[in-house]
Amino acid sequence: MQLEVRRKVALARDIVLFSLVDPARGELAPFTAGAHLLVTTPNGRAREYSICNAPTERHRYLIAVKREPAGEGGSTSMIDELHVGMRVDAAGPRNHFPLHEEASSHLLIAGGIGITPLRAMALHLAQREAEFELHYVTRSAEVAAFLQELSSPQWAARVRIHHDGGDPSRGLPLAALLAERHGNAHLYCCGPRGLMRAVRAAACHWPAAAVHFEDFGTSPEEASEHAADHEFSVRLARSGLSVPVAKDVSILEAIRRAGVSVPSSCESGTCGTCRTRLLEGTADHRDFVLGEDEQQDEIMICVSRAVSRELVLDL
Repeated sequence: MQLEVRRKVALARDIVLFSLVDPARGELAPFTAGAHLLVTTPNGRAREYSICNAPTERHRYLIAVKREPAGEGGSTSMIDELHVGMRVDAAGPRNHFPLHEEASSHLLIAGGIGITPLRAMALHLAQREAEFELHYVTRSAEVAAFLQELSSPQWAARVRIHHDGGDPSRGLPLAALLAERHGNAHLYCCGPRGLMRAVRAAACHWPAAAVHFEDFGTSPEEASEHAADHEFSVRLARSGLSVPVAKDVSILEAIRRAGVSVPSSCESGTCGTCRTRLLEGTADHRDFVLGEDEQQDEIMICVSRAVSRELVLDL
């Protein structure tokens, strides 16, 4: 579908909000809190952006874009080249990060631009008069999207904002926050992987089915952390095919280039679609789906890599 940019406004430093509409049809396809759009940026990149308005708003999709200078140019193209009145190709909405409506309460934890799907969740839960609490972590007020709104009196009882100055020790007290699960509470976290790792560790005693993650790919810090990724190979047990995996290519992409079709969806290690049986070798797990008891025999091939020189997969 083609959507028109009806409004474009700066939310915070390097973050821009776009309001997308369909002037021909008016009412847009329905979506649920946590859903995203796949947008083709002006420079031709396909990028997923969470819809951050309430699902009851059927006349527009709001997406917030953060400029990522170290990325492949998609965010820069959106911010610098897409203007009011222009049109973009989009697909969706789709939701790999849905709310679980049966939960007795909802704990939302956002880091940086990860506030976007959680804002939609908060708006939806507030309209339902459901029990929830939102914690929003940023480096400073200058880079916090929706700060004025989330700091307003109407959110005072439900929203906590934390500016850590880039020092994790000044951030959320996760151990205390997640020490006890109340009733059938569900936890949702979206943001940098460092935050998600910390949340996952602090919530390790929560049932896996009650903890949900969404991310926006590898941060610059993680890119540096994985700069020394080595080449390895994967052997596909069903065909015997051996596929080399370069240090800058995912297992999923390498297998596809070899002509083997493999299902996937988020390609960020959060949805579980590409879960594959690991028959031999030692994996470097980088997903947010598998528990420790599953990591010996399973791997998410969209993000995880190898410690050993070869992995044997049940493909």
